[in-house]
Amino acid sequence: MLNALSVDVEDYFHVENLTDRITRDQWDTMPLRVEANTHRLLDMFDAHGAKATFFTLGWVAERCPDLVKTIHARGHEIGCHSHLHRLIFNLDPEEFRQDTQRCKSLLEDLTGAPVVGYRAPSYSITRKNLWALDVLAELGFLYDSSIFPVRHDRYGIPDFHRWPVADLPTPSGHRIHEFPLTTFKLGKMNMPAAGGGYLRLLPPQWTRYGVQAANWAGRPAILYIHPWEIDDGQPRMEGLGRLKRIRCYHNLHDTFRRLEGLVRRFEWGTVRDVLAVTLNREELKAA
Repeated sequence: MLNALSVDVEDYFHVENLTDRITRDQWDTMPLRVEANTHRLLDMFDAHGAKATFFTLGWVAERCPDLVKTIHARGHEIGCHSHLHRLIFNLDPEEFRQDTQRCKSLLEDLTGAPVVGYRAPSYSITRKNLWALDVLAELGFLYDSSIFPVRHDRYGIPDFHRWPVADLPTPSGHRIHEFPLTTFKLGKMNMPAAGGGYLRLLPPQWTRYGVQAANWAGRPAILYIHPWEIDDGQPRMEGLGRLKRIRCYHNLHDTFRRLEGLVRRFEWGTVRDVLAVTLNREELKAA
């Protein structure tokens, strides 16, 4: 079964866990590592015949335009990951609209192709800001992949659908397709098994089981990774609390190997292509 592979293209200093240590005004003073790490992912995906959606931060695209062009030229999908990596529930609708449109327009200018998919920074579309789906639909996005059906201290809609949803109605009556992040059931709870920090922090068998369980149910899984998560050489921030240190740095040395094992084991395509097949939607096939 074809599963969806995705990369949230941001650098180590963009992560939410470091916002109290590195301000946006300081980003341009930090050494960029995202380009080399993303190329490493591209080469590995190519080696195993995998395609992916690269949800790209506009800030990165401004500074690494050739990276965006290379991703597109190598047959992968470019998606939008916001411009400045701000949590959506901290924005008002107009701030969100302006940030998203800025990123979308930039990515489309660089690739000459429509950008139809969106992923929120830190999965920050929750019950309290579902209005964001209206903005996405109005801006021409065909699908979103920002809703995580789990309980978490920052994000999540625990009772949301666990599988791709066609024509999800938005609060104002628009429609958008949604690809929620992969979970598996443990009793009555949804357990996250979609990669990223869960791939780093938990045994690799956990994520492998999540993907396999989805496929056993006849459903596609979706996996995500950040380029900084395969970079054990990134600068370490001093003075972080224990939880933040774990979330930022634990198992960075082993994540590439874990990810490659999953890429080798399963079949992977772009989010758009998997949704097009799963939902049988012509507009996604044509995008």
